[in-house]
Amino acid sequence: MKKLLILLISIFIASHVFSQDEVTKDGWNFGALPTITFDTDLGFQYGALVNLYDYGDGSRYPNYNHSLYFEVSRFTKGSGINRFYYDSDELIKGLQTSVDISFLSDQAYDFYGFNGYDAVVNPGWIDDASSDYLTRMYYKYDRKMFRFKVDLQGELSGEKLKWAAGINLLNFKVAPVNLDKLNDGKEGADVLPNVPGLFQKYQDWGIISAEEANGGFVPTFKAGLVIDTRDNRPNPMKGVWTEAVIVAAPEFLGGESSFAKLSLTHRQYFTLIPDDLSLAYRLAYQTTIAGHVPFYYQSQVITSVMKGASSEGLGGAKSLRGIRRNRIVGDGIIYGNIEARWKFARFQFINNNFYLGLNGFTDFGKVTKKIEENSNFSVLPDNYFDNDAEALHLSYGAGLRIVMNQNFIIAIDYGIAADERDGDSGIYIGLNYLF
Repeated sequence: MKKLLILLISIFIASHVFSQDEVTKDGWNFGALPTITFDTDLGFQYGALVNLYDYGDGSRYPNYNHSLYFEVSRFTKGSGINRFYYDSDELIKGLQTSVDISFLSDQAYDFYGFNGYDAVVNPGWIDDASSDYLTRMYYKYDRKMFRFKVDLQGELSGEKLKWAAGINLLNFKVAPVNLDKLNDGKEGADVLPNVPGLFQKYQDWGIISAEEANGGFVPTFKAGLVIDTRDNRPNPMKGVWTEAVIVAAPEFLGGESSFAKLSLTHRQYFTLIPDDLSLAYRLAYQTTIAGHVPFYYQSQVITSVMKGASSEGLGGAKSLRGIRRNRIVGDGIIYGNIEARWKFARFQFINNNFYLGLNGFTDFGKVTKKIEENSNFSVLPDNYFDNDAEALHLSYGAGLRIVMNQNFIIAIDYGIAADERDGDSGIYIGLNYLF
């Protein structure tokens, strides 16, 4: 899929104005990032994101009292992001409160099957220059998701050991790709062929049931423990951030089925050169411990707090950079990231503190518990399935960070997949460090 990414940044940097002394910020400050992207099948994306920070009287800087994040963006053919996110430890004294309200629509949501390498991906089927070409939409389906999420954290023993709790109401609407809409205005070779995709194949084979094929409502409750000794939340130079979380979805509240998942995540940060160079890593394990999980929920990655618009299954911007989005989906997964982070320049501009950072990283992941692929057929085609082929997925790459007042972070990452079964490479432009 050909993409043209044009990023218009509202912060213009005069890099010759260097200073090592930071200005203490108080009151309300904001970072804004207008964006335009283009996708051959989805059209132009346009919109903006704004992050407002309240530093109060400045005595806690770079910690903030309140953070409000707004994002509205659209593709000209219908996909889009609508999100409000609020984060504060001052709204309710003694509690870290996060609220997320989002509506995410995706007319070409990636779907490569289940259990990693056990699901064969044929690149020729989606390459319009290949003699095997079927359609660029073969590994896609249409998904719309509404999310209302509240996360709370409070002290359990001192400031470092905390309890975590939350509620997450998700509503999924799932359907095959709307080819008529995507083909509107196209002619000749640009028209997408009317070919059933993998999503329809999984329904025909009975791997995805009729009850789940159109989506559903998933209400989940969360409880866990968090150890947090980080010296700085946006980009720590030392400390750990470890959490154990259980998420449960009771069927009696309207869900399609009851289930429970366990998530264990450990993040650790080391100072190599004070203030300038650090090493960070994240190790995470997530598995189903009870019940049946609807296929459309399996890509959700569980954490104690959500930082980005999406937190979804392995592959792509938020997990394994350079690997196809959602390439690794299983009933249980393990994944990790290792990053070297270098702040190579600091300066002040328009009365704000900036620094520039470079990252080198490697990402990895694997399915540890497979989804049972019950089928109506005794034998499934070899060109779709390679049983017991699953192995470690690996990618590597580098990134750039442009950071204002230590909290507003523009992130640009380029990742390369180590195995062609996972794709080629990817570039990601967004906000914040990965973890």
